[in-house]
Amino acid sequence: MTRHSQIAAILVLTSALVFSASPPRVHSQQPADPAKESREEPALNIPNRPANKLYSGEQGEQHSEIKFVPLTRKVTAKIHIEDPNGYFLPNLRPENFAVYEDGVRQKNVNVEIERSPATIALMLEFGSRYHELNKTLGSEVPAIGRQFLEVIGRDDKVAIFKYAGKLDTLADFHLGREGREGLDNIFATLNTPETSEVNFYDALLEVLARMRSVSERKAIIAVTSGVDTFSKANFEKVLGSARGSGVPIYTIGLNHLMQLEAVTYGDAAPFARINWTAAETQLEAIAKASGGRAYAFETDAQIPGIYDDIMENLRVRYVVTYISPNTATVGPPRSIRIELTNPKTGGPLKIHDATGKLIPAKVFVQEAYSPTAPG
Repeated sequence: MTRHSQIAAILVLTSALVFSASPPRVHSQQPADPAKESREEPALNIPNRPANKLYSGEQGEQHSEIKFVPLTRKVTAKIHIEDPNGYFLPNLRPENFAVYEDGVRQKNVNVEIERSPATIALMLEFGSRYHELNKTLGSEVPAIGRQFLEVIGRDDKVAIFKYAGKLDTLADFHLGREGREGLDNIFATLNTPETSEVNFYDALLEVLARMRSVSERKAIIAVTSGVDTFSKANFEKVLGSARGSGVPIYTIGLNHLMQLEAVTYGDAAPFARINWTAAETQLEAIAKASGGRAYAFETDAQIPGIYDDIMENLRVRYVVTYISPNTATVGPPRSIRIELTNPKTGGPLKIHDATGKLIPAKVFVQEAYSPTAPG
C-alpha cells in the first residue's frame, strides 16, 4: 500500500455518520452516585482498553443462546457482556451474577467463560467495472484476506468466497489451522481481476443461504466496498434477510481505498461519481440488522486489530447455568433476567475503567426461553 499510504499522508477524508438506536434488549448497569462511590472500594476494575470503539455506527442486538434440558431442568445461558465501546467485559466473578427466572432470583448459579470455535465465511469483493479499481482490489484484498488466517483456530471451519458479477467458492469450510497452508495458497493465486459487474447483494444472499444449515457459532466477514451495480436483489431484501438470518455479518469496508484511487485519477474518472458514503451507510445497516459490526479502515496497520475485535465479539461468552425451580418440562415461555451485582452490598456492581472512571456494562440476554420436552 505504499502509493496509497503516501496519498493518505497528504489527504484527510472526513465523513458524517448517522447513529441509530441502541439494541432493544440490553440490561445497562448505570454508574452509581460519584460522591457515594468515592467512599467505597470499587468492586471491579477492568484493564486498559482503547478510548474509542473500533467499529462504525451502532451494533445491533447481540444474540444470546439459552438451552433447557427437561430431564435435569438445567438452564444454560450463553450471554455477551461488554463495556460502552463494545469490548468484552472481563474479570467478572460468579458471585457478580444475579439471575432471575419469572422474577425469582435463582440459587446455586454457576458461571464460566467460553471461547467457542466458529464456522466463518470470508467473502471478498474481487472485481468492478473499472480497471484502475481492479488493480487496487488485486493488491489489497488478498493481503487483507491473508491476515484473517492469523486469527483462526484449529477447531474453526472456514470457507472463502470471492465475488464480482457472480460468487465463486475458493474454499468450502476447511478446518482452520490444519488447512492453513492450503488456505494461504488461495490468496497467492488472486491477481488483478477482470472488469465486471459487482453484485454484492446477490453474493451476500447466496452466502447467507449456505450458512443456513450451520448449527454452531457462525459468522460472515465481508471485505467489500458495499457497492452494487447489477444484482437481481435489492438492498431492502438483503437487509431483511440479514435481520432474520441469525448470522452476524462483520463488514470490513474498502471505501477509503476506493476514494483514494478516485482522488488519484481526479473528478473526470467515472468511478469518482460513485456514492461511497451511501455504500458505507448501507454496510453499517446490514451489520447492525444481523447483530454484527461494520469497520472502516484507513491503513493496513488497522486490520489485525479489526480481526481481533471481530473474533472477541463472536467467540467469547459468559456461560451461566442453574437448575430451574419450575418442575414442568413443557409450558409457556419463562422470563429470564441477568444483572451484575456486588455480593457485599447487594446493590449494582460498580465498574471502573483503567482511569478510575465509573462506566456502565451492557448485558445482552434474550427475554425468555421456552421449555420443550425431548423430541
